[in-house]
Amino acid sequence: MNQHTARPKARAKSAPSAKWQLNLSAMARTVISVLPFAKPARRQTPIVPPDNIAGRAMVLVIAIMTFLSCLTLGAVTLVRDTASTWQTQIAREATIQIKPDEGLDIDAALQTARGIAGEFTGVLQATIVDNEATARLLEPWLGTGLDIEELPVPRLVIVTIDPREKPDFEAMRARLAEEVPSANLDDHRTWVDRLVAMARTTVTIGLSVLALMLVATALTVIFATRGAMSGNGHVIEVLHFVGAEAPYIARQFRRHFLLAGMRGAAAGGIAAIIVFVLFSWWSARNVATPEADQASALFGDFAIGLSGYMGVGLIVCVIAILTAATSHFTVISFLKRIET
Repeated sequence: MNQHTARPKARAKSAPSAKWQLNLSAMARTVISVLPFAKPARRQTPIVPPDNIAGRAMVLVIAIMTFLSCLTLGAVTLVRDTASTWQTQIAREATIQIKPDEGLDIDAALQTARGIAGEFTGVLQATIVDNEATARLLEPWLGTGLDIEELPVPRLVIVTIDPREKPDFEAMRARLAEEVPSANLDDHRTWVDRLVAMARTTVTIGLSVLALMLVATALTVIFATRGAMSGNGHVIEVLHFVGAEAPYIARQFRRHFLLAGMRGAAAGGIAAIIVFVLFSWWSARNVATPEADQASALFGDFAIGLSGYMGVGLIVCVIAILTAATSHFTVISFLKRIET
């Protein structure tokens, strides 16, 4: 009887051992399937699932952030190019304004001012704005049918400047003050300085927004990497404890997130390029409308040029590399915590 009762107890002790062996065998197969030296007949199982809901969501977030980053860069490029064009155009001209005064022969004063301006080195041309052109300038405010000679309207002389050699405006002001006291020379320096300051401020703000978007993208990748590691933590720990080096494990995550980052960044960059092309097409199609004229005066022809498209490509590459690098260092940090 004692022998019969002892046998079931022996079997009862061996049962947990068999279950433990089955669990160990299953885990070993999982680990071996992802080890670099394993060469199974079928394709190796990746540590990170290549296509899941979290992965698709991360790709979508990266695409949106890339799209917004490219739009920001495009806007900065447009503002910079437009401001540069304005600055160049303004710097090429100066204006002599002659105010009507009692007893002043305005036509003679205009001729004198033009002659004085033409004497200075660096002045290519001095042109008097006639009555018809002055009336057209005032039409948006005073309407049509104006008789300029009956109104106390200042008259203008447009001085075209050689950009390679600017004239001595101080000496020109002194000559005008002596011979035409009612004349006022404006070299537009104040407007140029304000324009440069505005353009620099806009570019700085745009680059700051771009930097914040890149930081937000990096944080998104960090959270996605941690989520992927928490879902596969047991595999990572076993791989690490059986001898898989940290660079190998990090390389698996880096490859996964690099591909995900490239997909998302490429989608966002292509969407941004489509938007720029559509805006440029709209500007060219509506070139004669008032809305297009106002938009063209502010932003040019909405063409970001070759430098803008190269910037879009650079952002796509930067975001893809940033995604891979962020996931790599996150995994390395996780494995260091396991060791400690």
